[in-house]
Amino acid sequence: MNVQTPVSMPPLLSVSRRARRTPFSDGVEAAGVKAYTVYNHMLLPTVFRSVVEDYHHLKSAVQLWDVAVERQVEVRGPDAGRLMQMLTPRDLRGMLPGQCFYLPMVDETGGMLNDPVGVKLAEDRYWISIADSDLLFWVKGIAYGFRLDVLVEEPDVSPLAVQGPKADALMARVFGDAVQEIKFFRYGWFEFQGRYLVVARSGYSKQGGFEIYVEGSDLGMPLWNALMEAGRDLDIHAGCPNLIERVEGGLLSYGNDMTRANTPHECGLGKFCSVQTAIGCVGRDALLRVSQEGPIRQIRAIAIDGDLPGCDRVWPLKAGDTVVGQVTSAAKSPDFDTNVAIGMVRMTHWDAGTALTVETQAGAFGAEVQPKFWI
Repeated sequence: MNVQTPVSMPPLLSVSRRARRTPFSDGVEAAGVKAYTVYNHMLLPTVFRSVVEDYHHLKSAVQLWDVAVERQVEVRGPDAGRLMQMLTPRDLRGMLPGQCFYLPMVDETGGMLNDPVGVKLAEDRYWISIADSDLLFWVKGIAYGFRLDVLVEEPDVSPLAVQGPKADALMARVFGDAVQEIKFFRYGWFEFQGRYLVVARSGYSKQGGFEIYVEGSDLGMPLWNALMEAGRDLDIHAGCPNLIERVEGGLLSYGNDMTRANTPHECGLGKFCSVQTAIGCVGRDALLRVSQEGPIRQIRAIAIDGDLPGCDRVWPLKAGDTVVGQVTSAAKSPDFDTNVAIGMVRMTHWDAGTALTVETQAGAFGAEVQPKFWI
């Protein structure tokens, strides 16, 4: 008797109320989302047509991304500025309302807790637009432990991203031509249906675009529909952060490419650490030592040969039989005709051109350290 081996299927994600929907979920589902992940206890789309089709479209047209998972931690009150400086080794004394700062946030050991974008709304009010971690509890703990005169909460604010080379044209149709004058990592207030929203020139891609901080869940689908309608002749599609494009651009994913076990210097974020002047940062003393001695491992771009499996786990990087690092994100790049990857590599082997081996669940593949990321 012939016995057929059942085809192995990937496990499904069972969605419950613990994985919260977003103000844009109805639009995402109508657009034909094919897969989600869970990020900050919310649903984040990961695929619409296919990862490769979404990749090509992102680079040629314009996409609307539901990134409501980028939850905001609001810090408001007389001690807001002091608390913000306690959270990050970046010197915030020159930050003005209207600016967005990329902010490594660290614990007392200098370990990365998050890498959010900070939005300064006023001298006594900030939004921290967080990556995937429960940063709200850390911020509340610091505020309470130091008895700071500040309110820390999660407001009803859900970012919606417009990304791609046609993003400026689309945004001008909905918010007016002045939106195109926003400079990189700056924001302005723009009116939609009688309410003013923060619109920043930022986003989790290298293709350019905007993030709209939608304050009020009831405004989510009206704005989604307005942008979709205005972009019909621009070939607008629903999209999401694209694995291939983000690895090509070296955009790090907290929880994947870096964790609390890593310092900002190991993550290539030393330029955002002003440890000599960021007085008050809780991890300053630990980072002073790292900045003086230098990291012993650091993020590098890695090219990998062969037909790789999906990178759903950490892959060891080896020189001979010795583990000298790890690959944390990888994908086949159609534009660069290689497997692009992000790796954390020891200083003994991080020079460009170093030949290594990456061990995957499908076997070993040749790899080489690159001088820089691809885009």
